[in-house]
This record gives sequence, C-alpha cells and structure tokens, in this order.
Amino acid sequence: MEEKLREYARLLVEVGINIQKGQNLILASPVECAPFARMCAQAAYAAGCREVIMNWRDDVLSREKFLHAADDVFDTVPEWNRRFYNDYAQEGAAYLAISASDPENLKGVDQDRIVRSQRSGSEALKPFYRLQMANGFPWCIASIPIPSWAEKVFPGCPDAVERLWEAIFQSVRITGDGKAVERWQEHLRLLEERRDKLNALRFASLRYRNSLGTDLTIRLPEGHLWATGGGETPKGQKFIANMPTEEIFTAPLRDGVDGVVVSSMPLCQDGNIIDKFSFVVKKGRIEEARAEVGQEALEAAISLDEGARYFGEVALVPYDSPISNQKILYYNTLFDENASCHLAFGEAYNECVEGGQNMDKEELKALGLNDSIAHVDFMVGTADLSIVGTTHDGREVPVFDHGNFVL
Repeated sequence: MEEKLREYARLLVEVGINIQKGQNLILASPVECAPFARMCAQAAYAAGCREVIMNWRDDVLSREKFLHAADDVFDTVPEWNRRFYNDYAQEGAAYLAISASDPENLKGVDQDRIVRSQRSGSEALKPFYRLQMANGFPWCIASIPIPSWAEKVFPGCPDAVERLWEAIFQSVRITGDGKAVERWQEHLRLLEERRDKLNALRFASLRYRNSLGTDLTIRLPEGHLWATGGGETPKGQKFIANMPTEEIFTAPLRDGVDGVVVSSMPLCQDGNIIDKFSFVVKKGRIEEARAEVGQEALEAAISLDEGARYFGEVALVPYDSPISNQKILYYNTLFDENASCHLAFGEAYNECVEGGQNMDKEELKALGLNDSIAHVDFMVGTADLSIVGTTHDGREVPVFDHGNFVL
C-alpha cells in the first residue's frame, strides 16, 4: 500500500501537473487527506518545486458556514482570497486539487446561499478561472477516499475505504510496479489517435439517441477541435487536467443544440445529489429542466448566469472502458464522467476551437462558444447510445453504436 501511495503521489506531481524546477505548487486538499497531501508535497520538492503552498478544506466547516454564517458573507470574497488564487495563477504556478468530499455534504442548505457564493466567488476569481479554462497554468484534479464518500459508494461495507482505494488505483493505472507513467503515456497516445480521427472528419453536427429518451442534435462550430485530457500551457508545459481521464471532447455551437437529453447517472453538484433528470433544449438554451431527485439544486445550477442554460462541452467516452467496466457509481463527477459520454452546461474550453487559446472572450463568442461562470458535467452515455456525425457535405458517419466507438 505504501508503494502504491507514493507511486500515485509521484504520478500526480510528475505527470499530472508535470512540475518544473523552480515552479510553485498550490496544493488544495481536504484536511482528512493530509497524509497523502504530504506525500504529494514531498514528491513535488523532490522534483525541484520552489514552494508548496497548502490550501486546506473541511466538509464539516463548509457545511457549518452555509448553515450559520451571516447572510452577507455569501456576497463577498476577502481580498486575500482573491490575491491568493489570481496572483499565483497569473505567475503560472501549478495547481493540484485532491477531490474528496461527502456527496451530500450540503443537503438541506439554502440553495440561494450556494448560488450567491458561487457568483461572488466566480466574479472575484475570474482571472484564475479564465486562465484555468485556457490552460494558462498546469492543473490537475485527482481523488483519494474519505469515509463519508466511501460509505456512499459501498453502503454497508465494513471495508468501504479499502475497496474505494483499490477502485481508484485501478482507474489511474496504479499497480505498485512503478510503471504507471509508461501506462499513462500509452493511454494518452491511444486517446490522441482517436482525437485525430475525429478532427479529420470535421463534423457539422452530431445526433444522440438512446432508449432513455435522449434525442439530441448538436451542431459544432466552424473550426472546432477535439481535445483529450492531456493539456499544454502556452509555454509548452504538458499536464493532465483530470486523473483519471478517458474522454475526448470539444465544444458545441452555443445556439446549435436542439432536442431532449436525459441523464444516465446521478450528478453530485454542490454537496447535493441530482438524479433522473432531463433537459428540453431549443436553439441551445435549456428551456425545461426536470429532476425526480434534486429539482431545486438542478434549477440553482442552471441559474448562475444566462450562459449556464447553454452547453459548453461535448465529451465522448466508450461504455466499454476501464472505469465503466468497474460497475461502480462513484458519486464523484471526476470518475463518473470518465465512465460515460457526457455533456456540460456552462463555459466552453478555449482549446476547442482553432487558435482559441490566443482569443479573448468576445472573439470566442463570435465563433459560437459559450461563456459562463458555470461548467457542470453530467452523464448521458448508455449501453445503447447511438451517435451519428454528419459532415458538411451531408455524409452520415456512425461515431458510437451500442455505447461504443465505431470509428
């Protein structure tokens, strides 16, 4: 176990963010994950990191704040917090986030407080988020188990944490033999080969259909590009934004999405679970949103701004993939989105259009990319999902059949 943990820490530092000598590292972690966070810090210093700056989080205190803090707290962001995120991002510091929380930590919290907190935070930290979406600094999100999360994934199991550890190790290709880096390099190469096939086809649109009721047509922008989880900063520093990653993604045309899309898995959003939900979409805009579980949380998520009612990402993940084949519902989007084709409402990634990383927001909007302070992935892939691409000359090309790539 010790060998696997240290291999995982090195993988996140040396491949996930690809720390450079003399570079600062912002390491965000729940307090419950402190032992592993220390391993990551040690790995970073061993690789030549200038300084590791810790940013601790705590589920319990977060819930207490949303329940009991003064109401005006959720409309303001302290200057020190702005400077912390924005200044380090602008200098190009690396950012490693350990994602582990109780999926229902904020259940019962006033949704208005959550929305206002997100709005004020997004406005105050706009330079950080803009640079992150444009790959302006290397960043990586990864996870380790905590008891509250593990018990949700494996209810009633006395060894829930151990089982979740093994599932995570499998998903990030850690076996304890020290060869995870080589396995990741081969995995990224295969994703890039498929990405190149999609880019060569230059689809005008995609049509999604399955037995859940999804029947959705998605037009793609002129000059759109498909990308993988492997990113690169303007200075050429390669990184992997999500570990694990199985997706190939692009951006839809903002006003080019029409039809009905039905979720295939629960969505854990802002400490709440949203399940069995669907959207009716007209000219790109979500006109109806219905959920059997978490209706209020769903409405809050798409109300952050007008752009939250439009789509910013189209991601392809085969149903027959390593994470999907575990048959585990993680209640954590980092994993669940890599077990299923997914869409995201909200902001589009700059890299999904030719020359996008050098464009400002107005230029990207002119090309049809969505702009929002939100970016929420939700899963739509199923074993019977069909996706057919249509080229600009009207040729139809099957992309997915029975949930898997046929390209």
